[in-house]
Amino acid sequence: MSTQKDFLEINESTVFIGDALKIIEKLPSKSVQCIITSPPYWGMRDYNITGQIGLEETLEQYLNNLLKVFCELMRVLKDDGLLWLNIGDGYTSGNRKYRASDKKNPARKMESRPNTPSGLKPKDLIGIPWRLALLLQAHGWYLRNDIIWHKPNAMPESVKDRPYRNHEYLFMFSKSEKYFFNYDVSKRNSKKNRSVWEVPIKPNSFNHNAVFPEGLIVPCIKLSTKNDSDYVLDPFFGSGTVGAVCEKIDRKYIGIELNPEYIDSALVRINKVNYTKNQSFKFSA
Repeated sequence: MSTQKDFLEINESTVFIGDALKIIEKLPSKSVQCIITSPPYWGMRDYNITGQIGLEETLEQYLNNLLKVFCELMRVLKDDGLLWLNIGDGYTSGNRKYRASDKKNPARKMESRPNTPSGLKPKDLIGIPWRLALLLQAHGWYLRNDIIWHKPNAMPESVKDRPYRNHEYLFMFSKSEKYFFNYDVSKRNSKKNRSVWEVPIKPNSFNHNAVFPEGLIVPCIKLSTKNDSDYVLDPFFGSGTVGAVCEKIDRKYIGIELNPEYIDSALVRINKVNYTKNQSFKFSA
C-alpha cells in the first residue's frame, strides 16, 4: 500500500506511458474530479502490445482485470467526482479462433479469439457493458445512469438475421451518494439532459482503431468539473480525445496509455490544439 509521500506529484496536464493499474497506484488519493474512459473491448482488437487488456482467455479474467483498475480509480477520484465509462458489447465467437478481415474495416481481423464464455451459446450477445456495470456497482460504485450513445451514421454490420447495432453504453458512476453535477449546464443543453445522446462518428486520421468523438466527451467534462483547476483522468488514453477536449475547454488532464505509438499520435493531436509542450513520462512501477 503506497503512502502519500510515495505518490507522484502532478502540477500540470500529464501523459504517462505504461500499464494503467501500475500508474494509477502512484496517483494521489482524491486528486481527480472526473474520470472519462473507454477500456479495450473484450475479444475485439489485438493491439499487439504486451500487457494489453482485452485478449484474456476468459470473460471472467477480462472483467476481473478491469475491476482491479476501477477499484483503484475509486481511490483516486474525489468524493464528489464522477466516472463516465463507455464500453461496447460483442457476440460469442462460437469457438472460432479467428476473425476475417473486412475491406471497410481491416482492423477487425484477429488471429486469436476467446472461447465462448461458460453459460453462453454460439451467436449470443454477451452483455459485457451490463456485466461490468453491475460488477462495479457490487464493489461500491454508485451506478447513476445508463446513457445510450446513438451513432446515427454507424456503419451497417454484415448480418442478415438481426438488426445491426448503432449504439453503445455510456455509464455514469459516482463514488458517493452526493456528488457534483452541473445541472445548469444540463438545463442549457436539453439534448444532453436526456438518457439518449446522438453523437455521430467522425472520420479521423489518428493511429487508433477506436476513437472517441469529441462530442461525447465535452458534456461529460462540463457536467462534472467546476473550473480550470479540476483534473480529468483517462486511464486508457488511446488517441487522446479526452486530452484534446480538455485543452479546448481549459481543464487539466492526466492520460495513461500502454502503447507508445498511440502516445505519439495523441501528443501531436493535443499540440495542434495548444502549442505549449505537454509533458510525457515513461513510468515503470
